[in-house]
Amino acid sequence: MAKVPKKQTAKPPPMDKLLKPAAGIALAMLAYYFMKGVTNEITRVDVTDQLALREVFFGEGALGKDYAVLCHPEAKDGSVGLPVSSVFQDSHDDGSAPVDYVLMDCDYILPESGKSIYDKFKLDKKKRPTVFVSGKSGPPKQVPQKHLKTGAMLTKLLKQMLEPHAAKIEKTKELKEKCLNKEYCALLLKGGKPEPYVKHAMANLLGKYPNVQFASVDSNLLFLVNLEEYLPEYVSGEHRFVVFKKVSGGLSAGDNETKAEGRLKTSILALDTPGVSFGAMDSLVANALKGKSMKPIPALPNIKTRTKKLEESERQKRDRKKDQARRKAQEDQKPPQQTFSANDGTKEGRRMERERRRAEHNSQNNVKPKTPEEIAEMERRRRQRMEEEAAKWNIGAEDAPEEGVPLEDEWEDLGEEETDYEDSGDGDEDDEDVMDLD
Repeated sequence: MAKVPKKQTAKPPPMDKLLKPAAGIALAMLAYYFMKGVTNEITRVDVTDQLALREVFFGEGALGKDYAVLCHPEAKDGSVGLPVSSVFQDSHDDGSAPVDYVLMDCDYILPESGKSIYDKFKLDKKKRPTVFVSGKSGPPKQVPQKHLKTGAMLTKLLKQMLEPHAAKIEKTKELKEKCLNKEYCALLLKGGKPEPYVKHAMANLLGKYPNVQFASVDSNLLFLVNLEEYLPEYVSGEHRFVVFKKVSGGLSAGDNETKAEGRLKTSILALDTPGVSFGAMDSLVANALKGKSMKPIPALPNIKTRTKKLEESERQKRDRKKDQARRKAQEDQKPPQQTFSANDGTKEGRRMERERRRAEHNSQNNVKPKTPEEIAEMERRRRQRMEEEAAKWNIGAEDAPEEGVPLEDEWEDLGEEETDYEDSGDGDEDDEDVMDLD
């Protein structure tokens, strides 16, 4: 049996050869962090510059940006000052959120109002770090403390607040506020978990149509009453798409200063084919913006939990619409002379027969339809005749008895006059005619 050769263990390199590379790596890391700290210094807003403040607070400048602002007191008398919040610094270093990070001394008293920045915008100074978002997105809004635990959490919140995204709808109130009350709203009815191509299509639509509100609702769990009958029938796994355009009205009930907007009315343009794609949704939104084929709906959609009973009622509505369309198509195919001739005894047939006879009578007797003014004049004369007839039966002042004469005495006198009569016959003669039966 052949001998197995022994394995030779490799000797470690001497320590003096490892010291130089390790020292080089350490120096490189120190230089990196030093340069990173230098380049990532956060800008401080000059609170005495009114234009800069209005740009940060309201986005009124030419830049038109959004800002994430950390309330941080400015160092005084050459002191180092307080360190910047690590959460704010980490989010700034990440750089993926669509905002500019700045520092501001929120204790500064604004000359116009005489209030500090904390008091002016109702910022809670006790919640540290105090971070708010402002700019073109609107006036300052303080970031909740639960999102300030790590820089990644703050970055995630800033993306959700400022990046365009589709609103998630689960209740009727959310549907009205986030979608129906907007000028244009595109709603995706998900039949299941959206595929990657659907997510990419929605992201592209969000970027292409910034003035359109996009939203989504889970059709597997929720049922949209007053809307489902206008869309392709629900199939699990198939997505549907519809665009809303506000017609009139709103959600404001009005108060002493503002006027009520009236009942909210909307119109729709639905994707007829089941399933969605970027091309189909893009053309549908473009047609809606041009006002093509928008269909007003009589009632606003409501969100309810999907049940078999609701699905059955929606199926019956679809069947009735199909029957109406079929009957209308059959009537359109009939010759014109057969339209009024066949009275089959149904309500529709009797109505058409009455209209036919009315038209014949009007044409033979040269009867012209009365105008609204003539109808109003006829009604006025009728009411006048009714008042005249009613006046005949009413007791006026001239019919009342003289003052001081009771009404009962007058009736008694009248009774006595009517009951006076002369007895022309003889009473004895009447007695003779009576037979004595005794």
